[in-house]
Amino acid sequence: MRTKIINRQFDEERALYNSRSADITDCIFAGPADGESVLKESRDINVTGCRFSLRYPLWHVDGFKLERSEMDELTRAAIWYSRGGSITDCVLHGIKAVRECADISISGSDIVSEEFGWKSSGITLADSTIKSEYLFFDSRSIRLKNVRMSGKYSFQYIDGLEIDDSVLDTKDAFWHSKNVTVRNSTVKGEYLGWFSDGLTLINCKISGTQPLCYCKNLRLINCETEGCDLSFEYSDVQADICGGIVSVKNPRSGVITADSVGEIITEAPVMECSGEVIIRKGRDIA
Repeated sequence: MRTKIINRQFDEERALYNSRSADITDCIFAGPADGESVLKESRDINVTGCRFSLRYPLWHVDGFKLERSEMDELTRAAIWYSRGGSITDCVLHGIKAVRECADISISGSDIVSEEFGWKSSGITLADSTIKSEYLFFDSRSIRLKNVRMSGKYSFQYIDGLEIDDSVLDTKDAFWHSKNVTVRNSTVKGEYLGWFSDGLTLINCKISGTQPLCYCKNLRLINCETEGCDLSFEYSDVQADICGGIVSVKNPRSGVITADSVGEIITEAPVMECSGEVIIRKGRDIA
């Protein structure tokens, strides 16, 4: 039999600690006692229509649903070391909202959270907006679909990432990443993808200075660029660019095909560079 907790307010330390098979509905977790870890070590809980304004509410939780609930900016480090959960139609506005978690789906949510999703695995984020710095740092097997993201330094040291139908307004994204595929998306930023291995962009629009340098196994398929100068320096790349690119500098290997290239820079490489740049229709200019 499930425990039902409805329309109550809690503010003490570990108020519902170690809850099991509980449905928690229309409750408020806030108050003068300012207690922490209200649902720590819980199992099989459904949290619906609740408001949180206390630190560390869902730590070490196994099996949870969080629906139509709000965590404000005082709800720091909200969900850590938890697994097997879903977050639907929620507001997550506290710093470091998800860390070292596994197998969690997030959809229809509004997220404002620096350092979101660190060292996690099996996270799916869909139909949501997120503002974050260092998003999904050092995480594994992450999936984004229909996400509008803004922030800085996203997806660093990540291994296994798929992004579809999204808009990323970022900086220094994908540094040291491995096995990343981005499809049908807009990627805005500076210094995108440096030191990545296995980054593939398909039907994407890429904008910003000095993108995609020091890359291994880099592929661009049917992509557009805007304001991309000093691109592909010391990268191993196969790129098919629709339209033009401002400039290409010292690609290490591979072939870059585009409709036009403003400038090809081959000056003073620090390593052997054999990459080719080809204007479409077969006119080779490098």
